[in-house]
Amino acid sequence: MRLSLVVPCFNEVDVVDRFHEAVSRELGELGRPYEIVYVDDGSSDGTLDALVQLADADPAVRYLSFSRNFGKEAAMLAGLRYASGDAVVIMDADLQHPPELIGRMLELYERGFDQVIARRNRVGDPASRTLFARAYYWLINKWADVELVDGVGDFRLLSRRAVNGLLELGEYNRFSKGLFAWIGFESILFEYENVKQPAQRKSRWTFRRLLEYGLDGLLSFNNRPLRLAIYVGLLLTAVAAGYAVWVIAVAVLHGVEMPGYVTLIAAITGLGGLQMVMLGVIGEYIGRIYYETKKRPHYLLKQTNLNPADHPATQDERRRKVT
Repeated sequence: MRLSLVVPCFNEVDVVDRFHEAVSRELGELGRPYEIVYVDDGSSDGTLDALVQLADADPAVRYLSFSRNFGKEAAMLAGLRYASGDAVVIMDADLQHPPELIGRMLELYERGFDQVIARRNRVGDPASRTLFARAYYWLINKWADVELVDGVGDFRLLSRRAVNGLLELGEYNRFSKGLFAWIGFESILFEYENVKQPAQRKSRWTFRRLLEYGLDGLLSFNNRPLRLAIYVGLLLTAVAAGYAVWVIAVAVLHGVEMPGYVTLIAAITGLGGLQMVMLGVIGEYIGRIYYETKKRPHYLLKQTNLNPADHPATQDERRRKVT
């Protein structure tokens, strides 16, 4: 059984050597044939040079370098496409995914599981972030067509058939957490201790990026926000009709009075804001359709030590086109 590691990298020059040393030591102790597929996502700090040096020193290293920063989703997709192992582990290069858990993943994989998922606890996270995360997962699991688990990310082992299932999903706007859940297959989850980010390394996940990522997850696997717009519209129509009946009744019983200025302004402002929100939701879906119809590639390669023409994924694609 051959194992592949897929490691997306973006400006990781200060840690990639330590990561490679730690993961190579762990894989060497397991005694299995392996490859490490590093994906440089358009780094600007010398990460690519570090990967080239690692590839020169270690024949197990494969690397791909993008022409620019295409994002982690594209990097994971590229790594999965070029990984040739019977099982594939996805992990980050910043050592927040402990390499010593790979052995446990392999043990569970050999028991017949197609997805072995590592779930981190939230020990050490700020209370506000934990609260928002739990609220988000509660909300998205009420709306989305797939179930997402709090604390579960990209750190997991995938069998070859699970990888092939993911590669069949060709959408441009990818939300891997949802895709992992969508493909199904036999899965098992275990928990590990949260590894805190070193003080000198600032997290790239700002509040704005977390919010955008959350919206991607909410909109990628359901159309319920659009349906909600219908229900809200019907509710407001009913409220407006009831209010109109009440105004007519008051006019008949007590005569016509001066209409309330504050009520009118509040109604106009509230309804206008609601309409803008609904247009924004519709615009998000239309924007996704717009990008999907362009059929642009998820990434462009600038440099690699692999031959794309000889890769199994490329050969399979050619055979599909021929048939």
